[in-house]
Amino acid sequence: MVHLNQVPTDKDIETLPEGLSKINFFEQEEDTFTASVYGSKYAGQDLPKYEMPDEEMPREIAYRLIKDDLTLDGTPTLNLASFVTTYMEEEAEKLMVECFSKNFIDYEEYPVSADIQNRCVSMIARLFNIPSHEEDTAAVGTSTIGSSEGIMLGVLAMKKVWQNKRKAAGKPYDKPNIVMNSAVQVCWEKAARYFDVEEKYVFCTPDRYVMDPQECIDLIDENTIGICAIIGTTYTGEYEDVKKINDLLIEKKIDCPIHVDAASGGFVAPFVNPDLVWDFRLEKVVSINVSGHKYGLVYPGVGWAVWRDPEFLPQELVFNINYLGADQSSFTLNFSRGASQIIGQYYQMIRLGKRGYRAIMMNLTRTADYLSKNLENLGFIIMSKGKGEGLPLVAFRLDPKANKLYDEFQIAHQLRERGWVVPAYTMAPHSEKLKLMRVVVREDFSKSRCDALICDIKLAINALDAMDKKRMEEHQKHVTENIVGAWKSTNARRRMSSIYTDESHSLQGQHGKTHAPC
Repeated sequence: MVHLNQVPTDKDIETLPEGLSKINFFEQEEDTFTASVYGSKYAGQDLPKYEMPDEEMPREIAYRLIKDDLTLDGTPTLNLASFVTTYMEEEAEKLMVECFSKNFIDYEEYPVSADIQNRCVSMIARLFNIPSHEEDTAAVGTSTIGSSEGIMLGVLAMKKVWQNKRKAAGKPYDKPNIVMNSAVQVCWEKAARYFDVEEKYVFCTPDRYVMDPQECIDLIDENTIGICAIIGTTYTGEYEDVKKINDLLIEKKIDCPIHVDAASGGFVAPFVNPDLVWDFRLEKVVSINVSGHKYGLVYPGVGWAVWRDPEFLPQELVFNINYLGADQSSFTLNFSRGASQIIGQYYQMIRLGKRGYRAIMMNLTRTADYLSKNLENLGFIIMSKGKGEGLPLVAFRLDPKANKLYDEFQIAHQLRERGWVVPAYTMAPHSEKLKLMRVVVREDFSKSRCDALICDIKLAINALDAMDKKRMEEHQKHVTENIVGAWKSTNARRRMSSIYTDESHSLQGQHGKTHAPC
């Protein structure tokens, strides 16, 4: 997600962090840039942050200064918070770089890139068991920037279908609602809020972290535009029981569509758990989104959205336009975008094939099970499903019976000192504020790296166990003030946080919900 940032005023810029003061250096002789980057005048100046500089600088210096600035970022391969792909083969990277300058929307100028998107849509639809053997099948799909855009498009389509039916029946169509798990990713809350759709939540419990099918059905009324079912929740990686929801809808003769959010699980379940029925094999499933940049194994940002039939994607949402000499149909929230990620997705699908994806996903599942077992041996409670029943991730928490003086957030802080990014957060609303941690097992998380993480978790626990109560309280205060609240450190951020404080309309404001990284 893009962070909302307030533009700092001149007063903000002039204010230095506490304890720092400006230092005037000696006058520098004319800069010739003959020795090295660090012998140039630019090395003794602040890197431009607020206003574009008046003059240019040599490319070597611009590159090195920005590269140096980025060294304080975390290492992507050690960021176990994120599902996002951090490794691709050199040939894939080369192809993507060669396509950086292609604007994907220029279909007439780049017809092969456009056709490659169509190939990907077809492959993904068939992976999700679209009934291609039926002659009247007319599935449609599109690439997106990520699953967030795919979800936005899915909600828009469901809302428009519902409104059209209500209008045709002469009934009110101004109060749509959607049913979903309170553990949904934040983009679902955004979609509902942005498109004026009421959110109806099936809340989690201390021992259930997915949507209960019967509770879901009970929330449906005449204003319900659809149901969101998740194949791989961001909190614990569990798959929701889409088949049960589908069967209850049929049994009770309820006309309500299901959109499956397969952002994380869409490229996992078909290979690891092919007998799990969650996709277009179910008649009530009308649309599915998936992230290519998660377990689709492509760098950020590409996603996909597929609809069972054009009847579930109303014509009035699709723009038929003539752009630069080519007729095209467009259903997106944006227009211009690069072709690179789509090419990267196509590379992965034809390079790996079903057998290659299966081999990778099975390896990840085995590694997740191995990590889970070792964490259990260390005394943690495992909250995720193993053996392919969920995503290849491990969600875990401290055993409350152990009466530790520290919590999951302090363990996460200890691991951060070793370079690991392992998030700690609280479960979704109504689950008694359970704290947990989560490790996402990605393609580049080998067993060797897993062993290194296990060793560092042991070291973190030993270090925290060795602290006495007074030191533990000081450590907790340090984590809260300097880590959790670090983003509010500048004047501009403090001012922005004072402007955007009213969260009474959201799950976060009403229940203190945290959102697991995606």
